[in-house]
Amino acid sequence: MLGNPVNLEQQCPLAFRFYHEALAVLQASGTPFLVGGAYALVYYTGIARHTKDLDVFIRPDDCPRFLKTFADAGYYTELTFSHWLAKAYRDDDFIDAIFSSGNALATVDDGWFAHAVESEVFGEPVLLCPAEEMIWSKAFVMERERYDGADVSHLLRARAAKLDWPRLLERFGRHWRVLLSHLVMFGHIYPSDRGAIPDKVMRDLLGGLQEEITSPAPARQVCQGTLLSRSQYLTDIEKWGYQDVRLVLGNMTRKQIAQWTAGIAVDGKR
Repeated sequence: MLGNPVNLEQQCPLAFRFYHEALAVLQASGTPFLVGGAYALVYYTGIARHTKDLDVFIRPDDCPRFLKTFADAGYYTELTFSHWLAKAYRDDDFIDAIFSSGNALATVDDGWFAHAVESEVFGEPVLLCPAEEMIWSKAFVMERERYDGADVSHLLRARAAKLDWPRLLERFGRHWRVLLSHLVMFGHIYPSDRGAIPDKVMRDLLGGLQEEITSPAPARQVCQGTLLSRSQYLTDIEKWGYQDVRLVLGNMTRKQIAQWTAGIAVDGKR
């Protein structure tokens, strides 16, 4: 961590220059994009940190244009994972182009752009990912080596009063239990602030839980853990006979799952 993103120019001038130039290339291309990651997090929560990359969010249909734009500008590009991520490199620095999420649920659509927030990054006017979509995508990140629950709680602490709760609930849809788990933990982390979560939201979600308790469990053995971690529930799928929910939902192909799983070993060596 290098500290406050706004001080990146002083702390790491080469990285700052790369990000600034990459942002200019993207803007000149006319590709619609949003800035997320650390630069959106500091805007919403005041928590400043510098990570090793710049996260931009684009629609899936704009990924080919992103790759061509940066390749033409002399960057090394790759479609890292066909279901959610592309990259553009120059030496050790890179920009991530995110068009979905690792579990292929949080696909970037028009709603991301309709509710984006105006801000500045590197002195350039940009649009930031909406807080609701940040919570939605981060809520599912529960790997052994990375857990984004603290980011979710910090976003809730800072933005609960301003969130579009109906839209957030719609984003989670059938996976409302994941949201409920973070809201329960929020009350544990910030007991004096638990009232920031609207009563109706908690009552509706707890009502859904009560209905499940009094209803028969599904007969079909499906493991939904693979939406939370690409590594920790492989035993359930490979040895215990559970169906992978990613295939049941049809949001990922077997080939995409295999590539995403193979990436565990690659990422572990970085």
